[in-house]
Amino acid sequence: MARNKYDIDERLETPFDFKHFKRAMVYVKKYRGRIILALTLSAISAAVSLLSPLLTKEAVDVAIPEGRIDYIILLSALFLVTVVVSVILANIRQRIMTRAGQLMIYDIRKDLFAHLQELPFQYYDDRPQGKILVRVINYVNNVSNMLTNGIINFVLEIFNIIFVTIFMFAVDVRLSLVIFAGLPVFIAVTVLLKNKQRRAWQAESNKHSNQTAYLAESINCIRVTQSFAREKENLGIFRRLSTEYRAAWMKAVKINNLVAFSVDNIKAIVEAGLYFTGLMLIGYPSVKLGSILAMSNYANRFWQPIINIATLYNQFINAVAYLERIFETMDEPVPVKDIEGAEELPEIKGEVEFKNVTFAYEEGKNVLENLSFKVKPGESVALVGPTGAGKTTIVNLISRFYNLSGGEVLIDGHDISKVTLHSLRSQMGIMLQDSFIFSGTIEDNIRYGKLDANIDEITSAAKTVCADEFIRGLEDGYKTEMYEGGSQLSGGQRQLVSFARTLVSDPKILILDEATSSIDAKTERLLQKGLNEMLKGRTSFIIAHRLSTIKNCDKIMFINNKGITEAGTHEELLAKKGDYYHLYMAQRFEEAAV
Repeated sequence: MARNKYDIDERLETPFDFKHFKRAMVYVKKYRGRIILALTLSAISAAVSLLSPLLTKEAVDVAIPEGRIDYIILLSALFLVTVVVSVILANIRQRIMTRAGQLMIYDIRKDLFAHLQELPFQYYDDRPQGKILVRVINYVNNVSNMLTNGIINFVLEIFNIIFVTIFMFAVDVRLSLVIFAGLPVFIAVTVLLKNKQRRAWQAESNKHSNQTAYLAESINCIRVTQSFAREKENLGIFRRLSTEYRAAWMKAVKINNLVAFSVDNIKAIVEAGLYFTGLMLIGYPSVKLGSILAMSNYANRFWQPIINIATLYNQFINAVAYLERIFETMDEPVPVKDIEGAEELPEIKGEVEFKNVTFAYEEGKNVLENLSFKVKPGESVALVGPTGAGKTTIVNLISRFYNLSGGEVLIDGHDISKVTLHSLRSQMGIMLQDSFIFSGTIEDNIRYGKLDANIDEITSAAKTVCADEFIRGLEDGYKTEMYEGGSQLSGGQRQLVSFARTLVSDPKILILDEATSSIDAKTERLLQKGLNEMLKGRTSFIIAHRLSTIKNCDKIMFINNKGITEAGTHEELLAKKGDYYHLYMAQRFEEAAV
């Protein structure tokens, strides 16, 4: 059984290196002022909190033995001040970093989404929607914490270690060396587990992506699932993917826990060694009970930052896997984009010319070869021919959804490869076979291509394409809220709304690719008058399965064998008794048989 796309683990194009991390720092640098402020507050908070063990030492070694109540009260008050100041500063710092973190999430997600908007159709054809969504939502969320709190906490913990070390050596050098004895073991454990951690979290992100992809597919296709009573089989697939994800997550967590387990045990052994050494040295000059208590406190404060760094390292390893995926998407090439120095296409009249156009989706497999034709402004052109001959390819090249393999496409004499995509496509109206309805009102959907369209323009467009009557029959008319995809409308109604959306944008070039396929014959006859109005004064390209709908076009071009085999009006092509004649007669025979 062939494996589905949601069942295949993604492979990284390149191994992670610190170039990825440097790229991530671009988002951090934007908010460096906030981060520096937060880091300063954290450093002050940490330094203040480190005074408390010294206050404890002074109380145990001096104030209590000498019975100085006033000194004990003073030390207690100072202790309380250190706690309050430390907590207040830490709280302020947390608020600052939370705000900065959310702004970084916004920036990364915005850049990622902007790049996804530019990627070609092929990118989306090759990937399940869920695997794209998980990168934009989950992966960015996971990375954001590392870029904000992770980095600042790492720097802060380094400061803490330095501060604690200074205080420790100020109290007792010998006991400080005992505390330091566990560091080489900790470093060895970290190095040994580093690569295993990265591989484990890469595997976890793969399984999570697979599960999300299948979930998105299942939700989108729920009608098909229920129609074929596939619920049990689909549940089995989802359980398997969930089990694989859980197993990968558990393995990654186990490796993470090995680091924490190792550090906890090293810390316990070091503390035991500290107390043993302290007892052996007690009575020596400068070694008193207060010193041992202070050093015990500092030992905890020394190893706690190390434990925190180990945790941050785990988070960093996790985030690395997500960063790789995010930047892999951002590095996906955009083959169709504005060239350097691209000019704005001025308002067009609608003349379209193909000059020796050659095109291939795959190198060496040309769909079109040396195709040339010219369409005058306002002419309507129908493209007919067998499936896969290149009809949709031609209209896609007019919109410059793909780059040519050779030749030129000109609009009003302008080479479309040298003008901006926005100035080109904003003057075109494209109606596809699959008409997508966005969430929002019907009014919003019709206004989609022209945001400043008023209600009169919207209703006028709807009347022209025979959509006004059924829209007014809905509960809230034009204000009726649509579900995603317009599921409460029939396929024909969705296409009529799409017709109105195309018309209200007042395009100079109109492309209809099987745009009436979901409309019944009766509605199509009513729509034909509206279509004739739409075509007036506009250059139009029409691809239609029912040849009866294109008889009145100014020109019909039969596309086959990588080019145009014949062209002319409906009557001229019938008289030739060539490819178009045979196709037309075969369709009439089928209709008569029905």
